[in-house]
Amino acid sequence: MSVLVILRLLHFTSLMLVFGACMFRPLLLTHPGQQKRLRNLLDPLVCLLAALALISGVAWLFATAYEMGGSLDMALVRRVLAETFFGKVWTLHLMCCVALLVCLRIANPKLQVVARPLSALALATLAPIGHAAMLDGTAGQLLVVNQLIHLLCVGAWSGGLMLLLFVLASPGGEDVQQLLRRFSGVGLVLVAGVLITGLINVRVLTGQFWPMPGESGFATVLAVKMVLVAVMLGLALYHRWRLDQEPMDVAQIKRTVAVEWCCGLAAVGAVSLLGTLAPVPLG
Repeated sequence: MSVLVILRLLHFTSLMLVFGACMFRPLLLTHPGQQKRLRNLLDPLVCLLAALALISGVAWLFATAYEMGGSLDMALVRRVLAETFFGKVWTLHLMCCVALLVCLRIANPKLQVVARPLSALALATLAPIGHAAMLDGTAGQLLVVNQLIHLLCVGAWSGGLMLLLFVLASPGGEDVQQLLRRFSGVGLVLVAGVLITGLINVRVLTGQFWPMPGESGFATVLAVKMVLVAVMLGLALYHRWRLDQEPMDVAQIKRTVAVEWCCGLAAVGAVSLLGTLAPVPLG
């Protein structure tokens, strides 16, 4: 596994978890006592993830400069930032990552609110990077928009699941069944968004509705990713069904939510690898 794949994995995962945790916080942490109790656990973790996103983002820049120039020096990095499309987008992206970390690090409720759009903007600046830059004109712009929706759905879902696990581990005064109902309704929409935008990406990039696994490395990794997403959707539907059953087995829900979250992280790993592979076999 190349260094760039590892850096992409760290960057995508950490940034998506921060975004999802920020976005789902108002939905899942409604009880005042719960908010205060989890702050000591959740806030340091989210800050650590934001710091990891910034560090991996800078390392990604250096790794890309090395791949472009075959050497690593500050003059080459400055040229990449000033003269390439990647560099211009990445400058804005790293600025968002710095601002996001500052907002999360300072314990101020107003800055916590600002962190939500900042985390979304940080994810949005990842959309034009990679395969989305392959097409020009209107088609390329629409692909970037589709990729943006895909990233936001994946990020919200994976980070939201992480936050849900925190709450389920220590419900406090929260009504677990109502909490799961709120999360499930939004979650199904997000997983559907991941599936639809993912299929659009596949169709546009490969020219096929579904490339056969084994035809290329891209097709094989893509198949693994879609299996993981399908499992996530199945578990989301299962959780929705379990909400109508009495009595509700909270311990079992915790286990299946953990499995769903692990599938989501594995899917992000597949995305990190897909970004380094050619959608259509070369030759």
